[in-house]
Amino acid sequence: MNTEQWLGLATGILFGFLLQKGRVLRFDKQIGALLLQDMTILKFMLSSILVGMVGILGLSELGIITLSHKPMNVGAVLVGGTLFGAGWAVMGFCPGTSVGALGEGRWHALFAIAGMVVGAAIYAEIYPLLQTTVLTWQDYGKIGLPQALGLSTWLVVAAFWGVTLLLFLLFEKRGL
Repeated sequence: MNTEQWLGLATGILFGFLLQKGRVLRFDKQIGALLLQDMTILKFMLSSILVGMVGILGLSELGIITLSHKPMNVGAVLVGGTLFGAGWAVMGFCPGTSVGALGEGRWHALFAIAGMVVGAAIYAEIYPLLQTTVLTWQDYGKIGLPQALGLSTWLVVAAFWGVTLLLFLLFEKRGL
């Protein structure tokens, strides 16, 4: 394995550890999030995004990494988001939490992981069909929110931080 792979493995293990310590692997937290009654998972995800977006953008500006967007394809986002949400609702796990739950010894998470593997295989098989149907629905190309809004990336990051911190205050005020 090369250095990038070792760093990826170490980062994944650390993230899994934080998932476990944040108790977001718990089924009651997953259901609470889906019912909008417990914002622990949303707060964990937003905190990860806040730290990650500053770190990644900083590394990019230092020339250490190169950023490249995936194409913004409405069909892919709608279909993929629907499948992701349905899988989460049925299994009570997203991809990261299913692997973390398995790491905690919850063997039923294997069903979620198997479902993801089967889903990936089905996607690979029907990809040629998707290229001529779903993936042709309104493709905006490789664009991010700052480019779409015509704003500085750091301004968008600052706005995201501000909105997220306000959300955190609201959640705490309401006991979520």
